[in-house]
Amino acid sequence: MNRKKRIYLAGPLFSHAELEYNRKLRDLLLKKGFSVFLPQEDAEDTAYERDKQSQEYIFKKCAGGVDGSDIVVAVLDGVDVDSGTAWEIGYAYAKDIPVIGLRTDFRSLSDGIVNLMVEMAIVALARDEDELLKIMDKLR
Repeated sequence: MNRKKRIYLAGPLFSHAELEYNRKLRDLLLKKGFSVFLPQEDAEDTAYERDKQSQEYIFKKCAGGVDGSDIVVAVLDGVDVDSGTAWEIGYAYAKDIPVIGLRTDFRSLSDGIVNLMVEMAIVALARDEDELLKIMDKLR
């Protein structure tokens, strides 16, 4: 029997809307048969937990989550990519873990969709959830 591929879901997690969107993406990926590491839950990365635990603990849980992943899915929405997400993309790239970008935001830079370094580190870019799921079907 094939092992479920593990996805690290990278993205901003600082507003209620971001947290809910991350959960929505997680649920879509779970329904497709993937295992998903969601930092806001699996690394206990919340304001309450940051007060209770050291930042080093959260950092190590997230880095370990990337290390244990087969694929990183990164939410690239916003004027600029979230700085933590950018770090996770770079870390995954350095470890030869493929990164799939998801950018539903219609804004773009004058010479690209996102920052050049981010854009060159991803293997595919989806513009909506349906396109993401089609890409993920090929990687199962």
